[in-house]
Amino acid sequence: QVQLVESGGGLVQPGESLRLSCAASGTIFSIIAMGWYRQPPGKERELVATITRGESTNYADFVKGRFTISRDNAKNTVYLQMNSLKPEDSAVYYCNAQDQRGFTIHGYWGKGTQVTVSS
Repeated sequence: QVQLVESGGGLVQPGESLRLSCAASGTIFSIIAMGWYRQPPGKERELVATITRGESTNYADFVKGRFTISRDNAKNTVYLQMNSLKPEDSAVYYCNAQDQRGFTIHGYWGKGTQVTVSS
């Protein structure tokens, strides 16, 4: 089992920045990808950004140019630098990790961290 713990959420004003962190622990074989998803109030969970072990990244269109995902493979940690935050970025942000064991890939989720952007 892999445990994911997110941190760094909070309340900020529009235009400000936040940095989210997610650390993986437990019985880890090979985390091939990590990512961030978010769930705004009353809406479904959506992709924000992902990063592979080789550091290939993928972003949702609504965060391109504002958010940056990065990871520290040695620490099994992924980060999300969020700049120029907007009220519509308010959501619970979830960390995801894909752990490969042989030919099987297991997906894990963190419990989420709240981000609120409001003046």
